[in-house]
Amino acid sequence: MRAEPFVCYRPTPERARDFASLPYDVFDRTSAASYVADHPTSFLAIDRPETSFPPDHDMYAPEVYAKAAELLRDRVADGTLLRDGTPCYYLYRLRQEGREQVGIVTACALDDYTSGVIRRHELTHPEKELDRVRHIEATGCQTGPIYLAYRDDPTLGTLVSAAMGASPLYDFVDEQDVRETIWRIARPAAVEAFRMMLSYVPCAYIADGHHRAASAARVCQEMRAARDGSPTDDACDYLLCVLFPASQLTIRPYHRVVRDAGGLSEDGLVSALGGAGFCVGARQDAPVMPSRPGRFGMHAFGAWRKLTSGDGTSDPVGSLDVSVLQDRILSPILGIDDPRRDPRMSFVGGMVSADDVAARAGTDGIAFTLYPTSMREVMSVADAGLLMPPKSTWFEPKLSSGLFIRRIGRAGSMPDIMAADPRRVSGE
Repeated sequence: MRAEPFVCYRPTPERARDFASLPYDVFDRTSAASYVADHPTSFLAIDRPETSFPPDHDMYAPEVYAKAAELLRDRVADGTLLRDGTPCYYLYRLRQEGREQVGIVTACALDDYTSGVIRRHELTHPEKELDRVRHIEATGCQTGPIYLAYRDDPTLGTLVSAAMGASPLYDFVDEQDVRETIWRIARPAAVEAFRMMLSYVPCAYIADGHHRAASAARVCQEMRAARDGSPTDDACDYLLCVLFPASQLTIRPYHRVVRDAGGLSEDGLVSALGGAGFCVGARQDAPVMPSRPGRFGMHAFGAWRKLTSGDGTSDPVGSLDVSVLQDRILSPILGIDDPRRDPRMSFVGGMVSADDVAARAGTDGIAFTLYPTSMREVMSVADAGLLMPPKSTWFEPKLSSGLFIRRIGRAGSMPDIMAADPRRVSGE
């Protein structure tokens, strides 16, 4: 891989905690507006600029994206943001519930994304991709890092551990009770060591941020085409990324909820499940949260049942529990042929209890609890050039947005003001 240091625009240490926010796509419009009302100077106001407008305002209107650029300029003017004076790498550690993961914040080559060195496992929605394209075009910046995983490399791990011996740039506990610590790698010898070791990483996998990756790549490709079409070392030839060792990542379950039983009685549902090759357990009051692949919990008609699937398949996609559920229950039995768009279908991801999932189904619906997809499965699917069903993975903790901002264009945004104001440039 080609992974380079980059010039970063970032919050001052004393404002980092209050400025950082969860990614734009974990909020719906109502919750984003509520959060920004309580945190008006947080990065989410920039990431979701429609929160500055009335609830019925078109959230994709040109003035909405212009507002994002305006708010970036405001955060420069009030001293929240500064620019590091030289290209750097950064280490980004997240600690949650006794686990930690340490990533390398870097600029990965656009050509590695287009050629498949950076591998994908999900489709993107055109309308969601276009939203981020317009945001990047308006601000001239990549403002949310792409969350990548790579197969563990002991030598690179040793280099990372040594660099963490220095004093951190930021160290705070966020609102999700995740401790976030960041180190800057600026010494020329250290930068060159990281550059060399990253060049030996054969490939990386998008864990989270498929829309951020696709939209950033699209803007960069358009900028390259406007230039002359050839790759150079311009800013638009790279994408803002964070690379984590795969073994350190945590994937939570992504459960399924169907609004109704599709006209089936309880006996009819149980019979259909048996006909689909599932061993169906007896009714029970105790909630079911699967402890291994091939096991499912189902809450329907006021009770929980354990479901066990039959023999699997060697197909890396078809063998996934989310695929088994979709292909053998949701589609043929409950009539959910397009889970992305069917209004009867919803998804519940993250650190939630089985009872919470059941509550989403109400008295008439059906809740299915699943065992989480593994990183091994994610990489196998991506290596095969295949795609997972929607909502197959929920990575936690989420990366904060706003801590690393990378300029790729010449829009009238905060980088231009910084360049004109040396007081906003950090030489530390």
